[in-house]
Parts: sequence; C-alpha cells; structure tokens
Amino acid sequence: MDRAQKAESIETLKGVFNDAGAVVVAHNLGLTVAEMEDLRGRLRKEGGAFKVVKNRLALKALEAADGSPHHALFKGPVGIAYAPDAVTAAKVTAEYAKGNDRFVVQGGFMGDTVLDAKGVDTLSKLPSLDQIRASLLGLINAPATKVAGVLQAPAGQLARVFNAYATKDAA
Repeated sequence: MDRAQKAESIETLKGVFNDAGAVVVAHNLGLTVAEMEDLRGRLRKEGGAFKVVKNRLALKALEAADGSPHHALFKGPVGIAYAPDAVTAAKVTAEYAKGNDRFVVQGGFMGDTVLDAKGVDTLSKLPSLDQIRASLLGLINAPATKVAGVLQAPAGQLARVFNAYATKDAA
C-alpha cells in the first residue's frame, strides 16, 4: 500500500467513524470467508457494515494520542462493525459472537467514549431506534384512539334507541 492509498484509506475511515452511531471492534482471527460473509450479510440487512482494518491506519483516522483507550482496542487482527444507528452494530456482533467462538468482541466507541466488551454487550440489549419510534408512536396514538371512541359512543347509543323505536313500531 503506497502513501496515496494509505491517505485515502484514512480519509475513508474518518468518514466511517464520523457517520457511525457506534463502532464495534472485534478480533476475527480464524474466521472463514463464509463466516465473514455471513456476518457482513447480517450487518448489511440491518443497514451496517463490517470492515477489516489496519490498526495503525484506524488509530491515525481516530487521531488517537499514544496511551489513549483506543490503542487497547486495536491490537492484533481486528475488524470494525458500524451502522448509523448506535445499537445495530452492537446487537448483530454480540449475537454473532455468541454463535462463533473465534469472533471476539474487544470493545467499541461512540464518538469519544470508549466502551469495553461489557459496554458493547449492554449497548446491544437496548432497543433500536426503530423500536423506540414504534413505541413512541403507539403511546401518542393511544389517547387519540380513546378520544375517538368516547366521541362515537353517544352517536352509537342514539342509533340503537332509534333502531329500538323503529322495530317496536314495525311489530
């Protein structure tokens, strides 16, 4: 890799780190191509991605100073999982790590906050942005439904009374 390719790779990683809600760093030593494609497919389905990175280039893209907590994450063969939603990458990688012992989540980061493996696991248990939106819409919609039911009740009672008088006169 020459200097121009390295500079381009660093700029690409900067864009990834800035756009991602959270980035999960995991060791992927010993994974087969099929297993990597399975992980990438799962992430892609949720709107995320997985990329194997060079540690030095990732640290330069993060502009991490020597001794920063980011340095502990980028040791050995690692890959990064990322998605626009802060929870998606953590959910998919934590689920995948449970089923594959060669895939080990090292930690991650959200902006300047560095998470350890337990932090990523905790993040994976939170509801996703779509789930939060759905529950919020349900909460907002419930009172409107109740108001509509209350407003329709008197009209329904009147209709039943008129129907009773009509059937009484017909009989």
